[in-house]
Amino acid sequence: MSKVKVGLVQMSCTANKQENLEKAIVKVREAAAKGAQIVCLQELFTSLYFCDVEDYDNFDLAEAIPGPSTDAFQVVAKELGVVIVASLFEKRAEGLYHNTTAVLDADGSYLGKYRKMHIPDDPAYYEKFYFTPGDLGYKVFQTKFAKIGILICWDQWYPEASRITALMGAEIMFYPTAIGWDTTQDEETNKDQYNAWQTIQRSHSVANGLPVISVNRVGFEQEGRMKFWGGSFATNAQGKLLYLASHEEEETEVVDIDLKQSDYIRKHWPFLRDRRIDSYQPITKRYIDGD
Repeated sequence: MSKVKVGLVQMSCTANKQENLEKAIVKVREAAAKGAQIVCLQELFTSLYFCDVEDYDNFDLAEAIPGPSTDAFQVVAKELGVVIVASLFEKRAEGLYHNTTAVLDADGSYLGKYRKMHIPDDPAYYEKFYFTPGDLGYKVFQTKFAKIGILICWDQWYPEASRITALMGAEIMFYPTAIGWDTTQDEETNKDQYNAWQTIQRSHSVANGLPVISVNRVGFEQEGRMKFWGGSFATNAQGKLLYLASHEEEETEVVDIDLKQSDYIRKHWPFLRDRRIDSYQPITKRYIDGD
């Protein structure tokens, strides 16, 4: 297909996992009603962002993948004929957990999963307490409508991840995300952080000649201290904003993505042609300090 309609679901969450799941399904239906063929949900949408604290009880939120949530979405995907990108808290085994995104194809089939590779550990983002780093490598999924690459939140700061995913043949890059502002910060710091977040992802679009879809949550969590900044967006293959969500509201939007544009952009800005792969060996080092 040369053109694909992509749905972005930016929503707030509660402490009730079933309510969040049902709400997400309603939002997927809204996107499909607007013509969406692929719908992306935000990171860990079935719960509040629980990584603000190190609490063993939060492990009870995890589930198998495939499991209950993917089962529910498979039914919806088949009914509506849409691809669903669903970010979930995976329980792989007793004591082994991942931050994982599942992909359900438009016929309801389970295509597979990507496990978040880069795991942060910052104030209010204590993800290393919960998540084992992904061990499936970078992934692309051939869906009915496009070959898509999935990266998750903290992965978005790493150009190596987007480059590898692009080189694997991704036609669209998806970033389910959960990121926000500490409400004790000043406005200038908030603005700088958001702009950096958007800029780095748009740069992946430019460098790889690919559309990028970034879907973030919105609303106050952590007893009002953390405000998730929304700001979900979609770019074309040259990093141009096609859609930008607000910082405040829940939004379900559908964006037209032209897959043929990547070929045009890559011909005129031939970054892949001019890569000096013979010179990149140092990138595998932690730091180039002469040791």
